[in-house]
Amino acid sequence: METTLRGVGVSHGVAIGEVRHMGTAVLEPPAKSIPAEEAEREQGRARQAVEAVAADLVARGNLAGGEAQHVLEAQAMMAQDPELMSDVDRRIAVGSTAERAVYDAFAAYRALLANAGEYLAGRVADLDDVRNRIVARLLGVPMPGVPDSDEPYVLIARDLAPADTALLDPTLVLGFVTEEGGPTSHSAILARALGVPAVVALPGAGELAEGTVVAVDGSTGEIFVDPSAEKRTEMEAAAAARKAALSASTGPGATSDGHKVPLLANVGGPGDVPAAVEAGAEGVGLFRTEFLFLDDSKQAPSEEKQVAAYRAVLEAFPEGRVVVRVLDAGADKPLDFLTPADEPNPALGVRGLRSLLDHPEVLRTQLTALAKAAEGLPVYLEVMAPMVADRLDAKAFADACREAGLQAKFGAMVEIPSAALRARSILQEVEFLSLGTNDLAQYTFAADRQVGAVSRLQDPWQPALLDLVALSAEAARAEGKSCGVCGEAAADPLLACVLTGLGVTSLSMGAASIPYVRATLAKYTLAQCERAANAARSADSADEARSAAQAVLSGEWTSSPQ
Repeated sequence: METTLRGVGVSHGVAIGEVRHMGTAVLEPPAKSIPAEEAEREQGRARQAVEAVAADLVARGNLAGGEAQHVLEAQAMMAQDPELMSDVDRRIAVGSTAERAVYDAFAAYRALLANAGEYLAGRVADLDDVRNRIVARLLGVPMPGVPDSDEPYVLIARDLAPADTALLDPTLVLGFVTEEGGPTSHSAILARALGVPAVVALPGAGELAEGTVVAVDGSTGEIFVDPSAEKRTEMEAAAAARKAALSASTGPGATSDGHKVPLLANVGGPGDVPAAVEAGAEGVGLFRTEFLFLDDSKQAPSEEKQVAAYRAVLEAFPEGRVVVRVLDAGADKPLDFLTPADEPNPALGVRGLRSLLDHPEVLRTQLTALAKAAEGLPVYLEVMAPMVADRLDAKAFADACREAGLQAKFGAMVEIPSAALRARSILQEVEFLSLGTNDLAQYTFAADRQVGAVSRLQDPWQPALLDLVALSAEAARAEGKSCGVCGEAAADPLLACVLTGLGVTSLSMGAASIPYVRATLAKYTLAQCERAANAARSADSADEARSAAQAVLSGEWTSSPQ
């Protein structure tokens, strides 16, 4: 009998197939003591396992390329963290086996993050995956990972670590469903980059029996268990129609009546550029430069290294717009040379622009490198600061750009509610705004963007979040300046129409989402988008907002009587 479950859809598309569950390593090794004379040998075993796992993660990253490579390299650094290794050595010295010492050391670190209210706690899946891989290697059991199968399947997991997501084979893994995670988790972002339909935050997903047939709708978040023949036909027909629409939609982003909405790509470095170009991106709306810095958390990359990386991206979009976000360090992206190690809550501490203003030499080098990278190129370079809170922040950033001789537009990211509320003030110092809806939702609702339990509050359809978007767009319009969205909200085709109706002037997203957004925008007029936006803002919940906007665009909506 067909039943319906609902999670959070994070990657467009439809997948129909049999369930296969993610394999896991033995999570907790036995607790037993070793004699003192074996401690050195056990410490050596632990170090060898750690190095082997780190090397495997780097190798997987090299195979995956793009943003996935940066994520996995950061995870490899997590495995080799010197403080963790010191704790492992200490535990072995007092009698633990290598595998038990690794397990306990990681558990202590995990608890420390959770108790601190750490934004990095959202990366617990990454931490657990590193631990499981090291312990599995020490115990000689299979590594956690996707199941072996000759037939395509739908993958079910409690959560997916980046190491697993990055190397999913789309010809075998039709789609995936997880119990944990959120719409802006690493796995969700990588799923969109791969073009694999995915649903996260589905309680009880692990209870689906091996071999059960499910139909996954990565757009709506619906899972149909044992779907009827009619439901299969309906979903397959919808998927085919969507594919045809995508193929037919080309050119710049625009509504059906010609209102232009540039569709830009989010990239993490040169490796992400080919997919963006192939998808028809009109430029880059978010160049995340922190991945370049994460290659070595001990020191900033040289000016020469930065120039080479920036120029490779700028050259790919001649006469296009490239918006670069300066280093966004702190919280889940700590850097030893930049971010404090003892903050009780780094997400609310010295991160983003705050870190850079405390270390002006790092900001100066980056801005100088960007200026040199753009020399002689017919590219429209724009540079923006993360975590801008008020006009003083915006002025400090604009002054730093001018002092570095940067010939570009200077902008501010709106990720903090105060920036949306005082957007017009901030625009006295900078030339554009870019809404980072992932963090803006997190700070608006006090809901960690990586925690599945609060995914309802991370939903970018929340009317309160749409109100803040509208405030920012209205301020930009009043000042004759632009206001784009570079958060994951832009990747939702229906929400892209609403954002356009709210007055957003450009949309930036993962490359795989661009065709979906382009095709959907082209179906509606600007006036329809504006009516959908008004209907969404009039709702009281994310689900109601989504339904109201859909009703307007499908012609089924009528306003409530006054």
